[in-house]
Amino acid sequence: MINVLLVDDHEMVRMGLAAYLSTQHDIKVVGEASNGQEGVDMALSLNPDVILMDLVMEGMNGIDATKAIIQQQPDARIIVLTSFIDDEKVYPVIQAGAMSYLLKTSKAWDIAQAIRSTFRGEGVMETKVTSKMIEHMRNSNQTHPHDSLTGRELEVLKLIADGQSNQDIADSLSITIKTVKTHVSSIFQKLDVYDRTQAAIYAIRNDIVDN
Repeated sequence: MINVLLVDDHEMVRMGLAAYLSTQHDIKVVGEASNGQEGVDMALSLNPDVILMDLVMEGMNGIDATKAIIQQQPDARIIVLTSFIDDEKVYPVIQAGAMSYLLKTSKAWDIAQAIRSTFRGEGVMETKVTSKMIEHMRNSNQTHPHDSLTGRELEVLKLIADGQSNQDIADSLSITIKTVKTHVSSIFQKLDVYDRTQAAIYAIRNDIVDN
């Protein structure tokens, strides 16, 4: 028997899920929480096999609740069940430790199957979420010209963006003018820029320094 905890601030959603899941011979709803904090408390006291977690709730939201549960029960199996697919919700809750992510438009049978799969340790992702995660990984793997800069070159670039001259930079870093010029030349080459102004603009646009 798979013991399931429902965490959702909408009573009708909990009632509907509980009613359907009660018809499944291998699934049992052992608790219902109406907000994130209740969900954390019940998860720790009931130790359910699978948790169905809403994201947007009053008080503690589903992302923070997921973090809190995983911190104390690293093996907890959490399925996000939400109406939202925004980037600012998808990535944080997956990073927090949620194993599966479904939308509330999913069919009841699909939710039941996701519970079984998640219980076996197999993550289930809404197709749109999978696409977002793939795109996110691709973007994360992209390299930038400044990735090749050494630590010292980054320091010099920040000082260039701050408007400091070669002499100022030499004094700030306690190095010679010749060394500064070598670093500046290397920075220009690696960033494919031609002067200090372009280097400064690059640094600001890429958040190497504050705007």
